[in-house]
Amino acid sequence: MTKKEFQELAASDIVLLDGATGSNFRKAGMPVGVSTELWAMEHPDVVRALQNGYVEAGSQIIYAPTFSANRLGLEMHGLPDRLEEINMKIVKLSKEIAGGRAYVAGDMTTTGRMLEPAGDISYEELLDVYKEQAAVLANAGADLIIAETMLSVDETTVLLDAVQAVCDLPVMCSLTLEADGRALYGGDAVEAVETLQAMGAVSVGLNCSVGPNQLEAVICSMKEVAEIPVLAKPNAGMPVMDKMGFAHYDMTPEQFAAAMKKLIEAGAGVVGGCCGTTPEYIRALAKVIGR
Repeated sequence: MTKKEFQELAASDIVLLDGATGSNFRKAGMPVGVSTELWAMEHPDVVRALQNGYVEAGSQIIYAPTFSANRLGLEMHGLPDRLEEINMKIVKLSKEIAGGRAYVAGDMTTTGRMLEPAGDISYEELLDVYKEQAAVLANAGADLIIAETMLSVDETTVLLDAVQAVCDLPVMCSLTLEADGRALYGGDAVEAVETLQAMGAVSVGLNCSVGPNQLEAVICSMKEVAEIPVLAKPNAGMPVMDKMGFAHYDMTPEQFAAAMKKLIEAGAGVVGGCCGTTPEYIRALAKVIGR
């Protein structure tokens, strides 16, 4: 996929993404504390059922579950030497599942480390971490890259620099923002749009953190300065934890879709769901936007 092809897709209508991955893996039996990416690679039938459900529900772009499969993320599980294998196999699996019916985004996220001087990692070190994963995702055949659940604007600029240094794939950028638009580790919604679109991102927005019914004002503020599509991929409301450690979200598919319609009216042009959402939520969202 080229940047021009993404722009044409977004110009034609609302772009529909997929829903949650991790919360659905938990429901399918993934234990706490394991590498989500290794578990996904070792349970292709679970990935196949979930992603096929999203495509059938109307998703035009699905996320390959390569989320934390960067060197620092995999080191936490003693797996840095399997970085290429894990990213390559997962992207190829997602491409096979999509079967030309949807685009596949190579998924990248925060390392959880703050940049110097506030944190302990340098720009150069973080750039190398992201370049390594981005190169494998591109070589594996990802159609585009999504930088999601990012914690600061600065960190996201490093990831965007890294991707653009190794390939020409379109890059969507999505930060985790509070209901007031602030990023957890620095920056805010307006700064994110202004900075990242100037650097070449094809879409900028938010994911995770809160539900869609808390984000209208944030989407409005982003739309005011956006020259590219605004992305909205929130949770299915707020979670309640049960005694077994499972999170249950308070919005039904219909409630989620109705709230997402308001975000679209506020200016969101690329939409989907994060934690707590399933193919049923994407099907309801597709219906709301007339698919």
